[in-house]
Amino acid sequence: MSPFFLLDYNSKINFSARNEPRGVGVHPHRGFETVTIAYQGAVSHHDSAGNSGIIYPGDVQWMTAASGILHKEYHEQEFSLTGGDFQMVQLWVNLPAKDKMSRPKYQDIKNAEMARYNLPDGGGVIQIIAGEYKGIKGSASTFSPLHLYNARLNKGAKTTLSFPENFNTGFVIIEGGVLINGEEVALTDQFVHFNNDGDEIQVEALESSVILVLSGEPINEPIAQYGPFLMNSQEEIQIAISDFNQGKFGYLED
Repeated sequence: MSPFFLLDYNSKINFSARNEPRGVGVHPHRGFETVTIAYQGAVSHHDSAGNSGIIYPGDVQWMTAASGILHKEYHEQEFSLTGGDFQMVQLWVNLPAKDKMSRPKYQDIKNAEMARYNLPDGGGVIQIIAGEYKGIKGSASTFSPLHLYNARLNKGAKTTLSFPENFNTGFVIIEGGVLINGEEVALTDQFVHFNNDGDEIQVEALESSVILVLSGEPINEPIAQYGPFLMNSQEEIQIAISDFNQGKFGYLED
């Protein structure tokens, strides 16, 4: 669903307390961005560009791997010690060929600072992570046109989302249940993929709901993917593997 290449959805699960934090050790990326959105729980992040941080519910970590980076992600120490509900999404957002070898960067988007549009009549709120909604722009910078929202709707709320017809659009129902375009019901943990016909989507919350909204202009370029690398040709994949083996992605202690 270009420009989105992968959706890694950790539906709600309860983790037991643990002294040694669960997580993913040091690994490389090249050619795309990882966007991690926290709904429950807390994750610590470190990368070889010197960036680090913790995301809590409502926060977003936007890491541009681009030319190459090493990173690791673990349950935050206090969350690991106490345990509790955990629910997160990680997206892989492809980069245009001209930007794949640009310098890595990191955007830390806190819930308290996120752009918002309050729906009328107490209907809820649209949190704008990237792109814009009704003229309000999200703080994340992107390499190609895309919109990324958390739509938090109260029961009975109705709203209309509008995207260009050629944009690829999908919903992840994080919580609750919604009626889409007056016809289809989508419930917790379901994914909705829209056809490219028309530019408006009507949504009605059947109960208090949270929807992750993804919409972006497709990047019409060849794709070559191997493990944690997302490039345009197999030759570039081989170069990425060679560069990683030669230590060109930097150093990060496991």
